[in-house]
Amino acid sequence: MARFELKLPKMGESVAEATITNWLKEVGDKIEADEAVLEIATDKVDSEVPSEVSGILVEQLFGKDDLVQVGQTIAIIETEGGDEPSAVTNKVEEVVVPAEAAEIEKTIEAVKETVTTSQDYSSSDKFYSPLVKNIAKEEGVTLNELENIAGSGKDGRVTKEDILKYVEDRKSGAVQAPKTVEAAPQIVEAPKAEPVKAVEQVAQKSQQAVPVSVNGADEIVEMDRMRKLISGYMTASVQTSAHVQSFIEVDVTNIVKWRDKVKTAFEKREGEKLTFTPIMMEAVAKALKDFPGMNISVDGDYIVKKKNINLGMAAALPNGNLIVPVIKNADQLNLVGMAKAVNDLGNRAKAGKLKPDDTQGGTYTVTNVGTFGSVFGTPIINQPQVGILALGAIRKVPAVIETPEGDFIGIRQKMFLSHSYDHRVVDGALGGSFVKRVAEYLEAFDVDRDF
Repeated sequence: MARFELKLPKMGESVAEATITNWLKEVGDKIEADEAVLEIATDKVDSEVPSEVSGILVEQLFGKDDLVQVGQTIAIIETEGGDEPSAVTNKVEEVVVPAEAAEIEKTIEAVKETVTTSQDYSSSDKFYSPLVKNIAKEEGVTLNELENIAGSGKDGRVTKEDILKYVEDRKSGAVQAPKTVEAAPQIVEAPKAEPVKAVEQVAQKSQQAVPVSVNGADEIVEMDRMRKLISGYMTASVQTSAHVQSFIEVDVTNIVKWRDKVKTAFEKREGEKLTFTPIMMEAVAKALKDFPGMNISVDGDYIVKKKNINLGMAAALPNGNLIVPVIKNADQLNLVGMAKAVNDLGNRAKAGKLKPDDTQGGTYTVTNVGTFGSVFGTPIINQPQVGILALGAIRKVPAVIETPEGDFIGIRQKMFLSHSYDHRVVDGALGGSFVKRVAEYLEAFDVDRDF
């Protein structure tokens, strides 16, 4: 008999951990190769972990709701037949855990505790640059140590040279990791302006429990995991970014006529339905190339200019929640490629088959509020991006048409574009010019183009 270690597989470049949401197989169950053993959830999507071998599940090293790191062993499968185990180990049950498994658990818990308490730099009130935090993490510098380093930068900030000198002194024994002591009272100048912290304080007060009156006819239902995550993301985004909106009306009559003319031939040749979404995404990708200042993200006091244009598109999940899968390198796709990417991500989102990496790396997001009949909306920015575009419903409206012979009233197909952007780093000129450029690309659509 052989014992196979089922490990949490790598789920994408930026996905390091996942939470076990459900065991599909119990200890003692027979498992076929490629059969799903358990369900996991990242901060974006839910997925299944299949077995690479056939055998019998003899150990579950983690229970439901446990957090597991990529590469960690989560279960033991006994292969090559043999007698079925009479006494098997289930971590969830109150039974004796083998010494080896118990040691693994102790190690995992120790690592978790170290990461969450000792090196959780985000809990500090002080600002540290990404470079300083990376050096501190690699050298095992705790938050307590980092906060006790005297910074030589502006306003006492810790610089690269400060952290490197501290690490060198610590290795030579010149300094020791400080113990946690109660800080003596100090006279500190009042900060000149801390709007983000002020917003966080207001948010914390607003999140305090408020009595809610209910009666026998009311039903109280707890939010599911995804809704809790969405709630957290949206609240954090409003607290972080200074949201400003620009709206522009677009005449898309030519696009509607062209799509009506070619959609049947398109589906016959490509095996894909042609919706308006890929046409809009194509225009957005072009505009981002023209205005790279919209294709950025914010990290503290730093602006990260993104090289690739990765478009997020809001899509519906089977439970009604929304998710944002990402079209990578969208500016390099032609209309056929864009349509295939949009349909593939949309269909897999509806079927609950998205992979964690499908939702990573977005640099700008588009959401189609017109699907639900909305004329326009004010979408919330998908952090750490700085902009999001809402596509309104296409409607037939009376409009003034200018011709050499004069103006007259005609029926046109029009829609609104609603652009939300982060006023911390995007001013009205850039935010307005960008959405105007998207509109120009849509209105200049070539009705004689091939697909």
